[in-house]
Amino acid sequence: MTTTTDTVTTLGGSTVQHGPLNDRIYLMHLDAGDLPGLPDRLDALAEEKGYGKIFAKVPASAQGLFAARGYVTEACVPRFFQGREDGCFLAKYFDPARRLAEAGLGDVLAAARKKAACDPPADLPEGFSSSPATPADAPAIAGLYREVFATYPFPIHDPAYIARTMEENFRYVCVRSHDRIVAVSSSEMDAEAENVEMTDFATHPAFRGYGFAARLLAVMENAMQDAGMKTAFTICRAASYPVNITFARAGYAYAGTLVKNTNICGSFESMNVWYKPLA
Repeated sequence: MTTTTDTVTTLGGSTVQHGPLNDRIYLMHLDAGDLPGLPDRLDALAEEKGYGKIFAKVPASAQGLFAARGYVTEACVPRFFQGREDGCFLAKYFDPARRLAEAGLGDVLAAARKKAACDPPADLPEGFSSSPATPADAPAIAGLYREVFATYPFPIHDPAYIARTMEENFRYVCVRSHDRIVAVSSSEMDAEAENVEMTDFATHPAFRGYGFAARLLAVMENAMQDAGMKTAFTICRAASYPVNITFARAGYAYAGTLVKNTNICGSFESMNVWYKPLA
């Protein structure tokens, strides 16, 4: 397992993640005050570091400015910001190999669409329960992530990172078998944009096949509606049948594919974006 992680920092008032692990820049939060110059600053950073891709999450009103600088739109989520303005997931490639998606992704998407909104999640089997995680759970959660993911775009293998995000804008939910955490997921809230990313799903290999991800997703959706979030979305592994089917069955709509976007489980993988209105 690599211990390399990328850096989250700021360019002006905007938040970016960048580094060699994902070989990219990720514009996580755009401050409109940084326009129109931010795309040029991102280009300069990518060229300085030799990154293969820039990935940007921006309001639709900024899409044209980025398109004029060579960005393409890979996904779009309606009413992503404050339940009003669409959100665009944009990409600019510096390494031609990063433009080439893996084979078979269309088959995964077709299989997921066949399962769209077909069944509610099953109840947990006897002996299992779901509950919010606390900082005391951080070592066990990080340990589970280490077992499931050889690499990951954020340092979820680190208990200190898990505990810190709990104090910020993340909420974690666990499935437990007695005192053991056997599955986990998190919701990352953007209070300003009133959207939430459903992410970091992991189930211990010995406990797969019980539908824990679907149950965790349902629990998180209820909590996020109560928290006032208007749109839920996920950026999930495009090659994974189970995770794409989980979101399609829960009523999420497909928004697009981010090509060779994320270093996860030891290699660069394309990621699908799915979304669902919560309000």
